[in-house]
This record gives sequence, C-alpha cells and structure tokens, in this order.
Amino acid sequence: MSVPSLTREPTRHLGLDLGGTNLKWAVVERDGADWRTLDTGQGPSHTQAGPEAVVHRLGEVGGDAMARWPGVVSAGVGVPGLYDPVAGTTRFLVNVPGAWAGRPVAGPVSAALGVPAFLVNDARAFGLAELRLGAARGASSMVGLTLGTGVGGVIAVNGRVHQGHDGAAGEVGHQTIDPDGPWCNCGNRGCLEAYARADQLAAACGTATAEEAVQRARAGDARALDGLAQVGRYLGIGIANLITIISPDRVVIGGGVAAAGDLLFEPIRAELRRRVNMTSLEPVTLVAAELGIWAGSIGAAVHGAERASETEAGRATGGAAENGAEQGAADRQAAADRAAQVSVQAAGPG
Repeated sequence: MSVPSLTREPTRHLGLDLGGTNLKWAVVERDGADWRTLDTGQGPSHTQAGPEAVVHRLGEVGGDAMARWPGVVSAGVGVPGLYDPVAGTTRFLVNVPGAWAGRPVAGPVSAALGVPAFLVNDARAFGLAELRLGAARGASSMVGLTLGTGVGGVIAVNGRVHQGHDGAAGEVGHQTIDPDGPWCNCGNRGCLEAYARADQLAAACGTATAEEAVQRARAGDARALDGLAQVGRYLGIGIANLITIISPDRVVIGGGVAAAGDLLFEPIRAELRRRVNMTSLEPVTLVAAELGIWAGSIGAAVHGAERASETEAGRATGGAAENGAEQGAADRQAAADRAAQVSVQAAGPG
C-alpha cells in the first residue's frame, strides 16, 4: 500500500478510540507542525459481540467518518491495553471481553479503510493529543495522567511521546509507591493506581462513585475533602518521582476526577514541594487536560499520522540506500573491469 505524502499540503487523519462501551472517532488536519480537529463522533463499540465484531465495527465506524471527510490518508486506533506495535495485534485489553491475545487489528482496519492503520495505547493517545493540540501544546517534555477506572500515564521527551519497545512505556500508574501496599489489578503491590483509581477515591470519600466524591467535596463535605487530599498526596508522590527523573515542563492530569480542580491539585502541589529537591519546581506547571473525552481519538489520529509519515520517510531512505548500494556495486564492477583491461594490456600478446 502506497503512503501519500504527509508533509506538503494539509492532510486529514482518522483516529478511533476503542472503549468498553463506546467507540469514539475524530478526524484531524495536519498542516506541517499545526494540527486542528475537524470533527468528532461516537457510537456503541459492541464489545459484547466479541473481537471479530469489534474489529468489523472499527472499520465500519472509520469508513463512515471517512465518507463524511474525504481525503483521509492514515488511521490510528487507540486500544485500552497492551498490543504489539510491529504485528499490529492486541495482547490484552481492559474491560473488553473476548480472546484478544494475538488478535490482528491494524491489518484488518487498514484493509477496510484503504489507508495505513497503526495501534496505540489509549493513555498514550491521550498524552499525544494534549501535547499537540491541548494543555501541553508547546511543551518540550511532559508527564500525563488519566484518572478513572485505573491510572493511565504518558511520558513525552523532546516533543515526542515515549512508547518504548512495545508501546507500554509511560505506565506511571504502575510505579510502586509502597512495596507493602494493597494489591493492584496488575499483580503488583502498592502501585499508584491501587491508591488513586476511581473506586479507591470513592471509598476514601465515603461515596458510591468518584463523581459523587467530587460533587460532595465542592459542596464542602469534610470527608470528601479529606479523601481527595489523601488521593492527592499519593498522586503527588508518584508525580514527584517522575519530575525528579524527567524534569518535565508540564504535568497534565485528565479523566473525570480532574474536574475536582484545585481540591485535588493543591494536595498534589504540596506533596511536590515536600519531595522534589533535586530539580527546580518553578518551571513545572501542573494543569488540567483540555480535550476531554475526545483526547483518545484525537491522539490516535495524530499517532497514525506521525507513524505513517515515519513509514514514508523510512521507505524513502531505504530506497535511497538501496539505489546507493546498487550504484556502488556497479562502480566496483566497472573498476574491476578497468583493472582487468589494464592488466591484459600490460601483459601484451602471449
């Protein structure tokens, strides 16, 4: 499949964000280093129907979006879990039932849409969206956290989201805060997520849901305020570790709990002041995410665009190298032929 040039004229890119209930999509436009969102939408993901139906649904929803916005040249698919970036297959998905280990996704979606398709973790997609179009725009380095059922994370250095060798880099929610702490769903003890995910926040605040906890805290409920402060302290410890290691320009917090604003952010900032001693906190800004529920699909679109551009550049470089190697071989053969001719002339008639 040929990849159209992605760097000359403004180009359009599709992003799909697979969730346990909904499948969100976004079409973005790229004009050099500038990005803008053209359209977004969502529909049911049909996860209960099984992996084959879900993959078909990705192609169906993507095709409908491309019909509305002709000229899309790449697609990114955000998935809630682990995947193989080379094979384009999933390894394990959270809250999406079925046999997803080794399931091809990028290939079938690419075939259905007729454009290159690339997988990305949904938290990394969130970070990429905020880095290019949102709260971290203009930052060279950032740390991002999404607070919800779990604690997703993302790290960007030198303007690029760090994916690692298997797309799993940036799982900041699974750093160990307390080696003897509660069990985390990942199988480790004392992860940040085990203290800061939505159900733990609700429990600390004495509410049924994290949303209710935020509402009560805003109304001045003492227990809810104390629970937010506890969760903020643990988040502050984890973020302090990352600031000490990375020294980012910006820390971006998204997810429903981020709606608490300074009720959550002030305990985080207080913990940062207590714990960050090896680098200056003054240049580091802690901000709420800007793109809301569409960050995942927007970031998936950006990821697909950037991966397609890298693929195109790699093919161009590979083609030039191949041509260069062929020319080098021809030059060596010509030199050998000339040397043989000289040798024959020097020997004279036999």
